[in-house]
Amino acid sequence: MFLADRFVIGTCPSCGYENAYGDQCEKCGKSLSPSELINRRSAITNATPVLKETTHWYLPLAQFQKQLEEWIGTHPEWKPNVLGQIRSWFNEGLADRAVTRDLPWGVPVPEDIAKKYGVDASGKVLYVWFDAPIGYISATKEWALKKGNPGLWKEYWQQKDTRLVHFIGKDNIVFHCLIFPAILMAYGEYVLPENVPANEFLNLEGNKLSTSRNYAVWLDDYLQRFEPDSLRYVLASILPENRDSDFSWKDFQARHNNELADIYGNFINRTLTFAHKYFESKVPPLNELNELDKELIDRLERAPERLGGLIDKYQFKAYVRELMDLARFANKYFNDKEPWSTRKSDPESCATTVNLCLQTVAALSVLSEPILPFTSRRIWKILQIGEQRVWDEFAQNRIPAGHVLGKAEILFKKIEDEAIETEIKRLQKALEGGSRNEKPQDELIDYETFQKIKLRVAEVIKAEPIPKSKKLLKLQIRLGEETRQIVAGIAEHYKPEHLVGKKIIVVANLKPAKLFGTESNGMLLAASADQKLTLLTVMDDDLPSGSEIH
Repeated sequence: MFLADRFVIGTCPSCGYENAYGDQCEKCGKSLSPSELINRRSAITNATPVLKETTHWYLPLAQFQKQLEEWIGTHPEWKPNVLGQIRSWFNEGLADRAVTRDLPWGVPVPEDIAKKYGVDASGKVLYVWFDAPIGYISATKEWALKKGNPGLWKEYWQQKDTRLVHFIGKDNIVFHCLIFPAILMAYGEYVLPENVPANEFLNLEGNKLSTSRNYAVWLDDYLQRFEPDSLRYVLASILPENRDSDFSWKDFQARHNNELADIYGNFINRTLTFAHKYFESKVPPLNELNELDKELIDRLERAPERLGGLIDKYQFKAYVRELMDLARFANKYFNDKEPWSTRKSDPESCATTVNLCLQTVAALSVLSEPILPFTSRRIWKILQIGEQRVWDEFAQNRIPAGHVLGKAEILFKKIEDEAIETEIKRLQKALEGGSRNEKPQDELIDYETFQKIKLRVAEVIKAEPIPKSKKLLKLQIRLGEETRQIVAGIAEHYKPEHLVGKKIIVVANLKPAKLFGTESNGMLLAASADQKLTLLTVMDDDLPSGSEIH
């Protein structure tokens, strides 16, 4: 069989990287053809491939170099790593690029084109990077048809004021900055990318991510143990904007605990707790301002333009730093103003402090929504201000004095070392060759350990889905005289209405956990086989809820 260029690997003649692909070296970004690789081998069989003559259709990329250079020259604001890779291609001179492949699968070359040139196109399919970007437009056309407005796609692809932005990895820079734009130029009447804020590579615990080797953080597994916003925050904090970066579980824990919990969450919790305790859960009045009050107000008023500007420039790491600096200053403001002292010595000053802290809580909730959307919605619910999302107006639309607040809650609980060690061990096992679906060896426990597990009969009295989760249900269960809430990943197997009245078996002494922001106080037992899950239930209806299982 013919091997597509990505199925030929070898040593890059430019930088010496031993696992370069036949079309491009992922390490140095150089454009390649399979014949240029040193020590070529098949990615499928590891055998040495041989060259055979074939016929291809080509994109005349060389003809567009001058036009592409002029266009790229109008975007000096693009990221240095993007412009650097593009200029290296220009310096070498763009070459015509084959847009067909000899493969048994793929989109075949249209018959009318083959007939036009009198060439046999059997076995010829389109090169994915010629065809796939055009799919962006096709997908928009399909969406417009489903919306009942077939011409709507033109507002996205043919209106001059459209902002087309490609968020990609560095190995796709060439395709989105040169090849796809050349196709659009050749056809005409289409907008070109305004920006291509490509990121470098993100590694995992010092190694390259590999889903085939199970060396990855799987999102469905992650969400069973941690909050989604924690991962969003950490990834934004370490984003490989200009150079490769590394995700580590220890760093994840440190950023969650030291920044989200101790700085951001701590300020919000202490402010709301103080207002609840000393101001009857209401926003106190704003009185005479001192210099520190004015400095906080000034920071809040400047924040939208400053932080929004960083997002507009795709400087997400800087945006996270500025956001957390605002939270740090808010904590310092709270400490310096000492409301616990002025509560008695200067009540008006205390009221002003708490008022401004509450305004800051609201500001932080809006400013942090791009990376902490779930947390922001929780804060809005606590503040009882509705779905407030107007970025530029929140500083002027302050929460009025007398507004009633909801009860404070801990937004970010500390992540313990034990949870992080478990994740690190998962990755270490993957490096040793473990599969994600590999059946683990059973670990033997002693009788004393088993005795610590308290199994109880529970009756389901209410069940409902958890918004935005396909797998989770929220159950209210009765354990004797006690009523509890648990979250279970059974939504794909059981409808809520079919669970009410069932007597199930639960682990009653499990530490509370939060799944999708919902607290779970226990875990039900179920058996699985062939992707089917069945709850363990009690057949004796007379057995009361709360009964112990030995």
